[in-house]
Amino acid sequence: MDIRKCRRMKNPQRVKKSVYGVAEDTQTQSPVHTHLQQNRKDTKEDVEKEILFLNTQLDRHCMKMSKVAETLISYTEQYLEYDPFVSPLEPSNPWISDDITFWEMEASKDPSQQRVRKWGFSMDEALKDPVGRDQFLKFLESEFSSENLRFWLAVQDLKRRPLQDVPARAQEIWQEFLAEGAPSAINLDSHSYERTSQNLKDPGRYSFEDAQAREHLLNNFL
Repeated sequence: MDIRKCRRMKNPQRVKKSVYGVAEDTQTQSPVHTHLQQNRKDTKEDVEKEILFLNTQLDRHCMKMSKVAETLISYTEQYLEYDPFVSPLEPSNPWISDDITFWEMEASKDPSQQRVRKWGFSMDEALKDPVGRDQFLKFLESEFSSENLRFWLAVQDLKRRPLQDVPARAQEIWQEFLAEGAPSAINLDSHSYERTSQNLKDPGRYSFEDAQAREHLLNNFL
């Protein structure tokens, strides 16, 4: 039995504090514990103050510190062998020593076991590695579903393009993946499709953001 349960058993009449009571000083944007007065009607100012406070709380994370610490420890342990400040690099850091073996391994098309293990951490890790991305694309081509990844990569490339090249490249992406009768058409829900088509009226680097996020979230390219 933890301390909180023990205190509640000893004092069952104790009022439970809530972070949703409105504090007098809401400019601190902190969840101050207060007891709402029951014998007084709320004025307009009280209601406005409560609305402001609750809107502030919407942006706060409601995660316990123990869970945050557990997640942070898990992440740190997972990436431990890839952190040069904690684990020595094998081979050595080429910026410190005269050994360039590390750079040669990174440029190689034959990745090390350590590098391949990192691909399994997340989809983003696999796509950040050029070799991992190429291997994944080959697999999708064998499954006849590479258009999702090619669309995602094209949108990523669009974000890095010079501004003067963006409108033309955005239209090329639309014609290849989203236009009626597109040669590499992707599946997209009507809402995302409509928003993307509206964005293309004034194309920018992030015109396909909704479509890209939808593809990454729902399909994972498969």
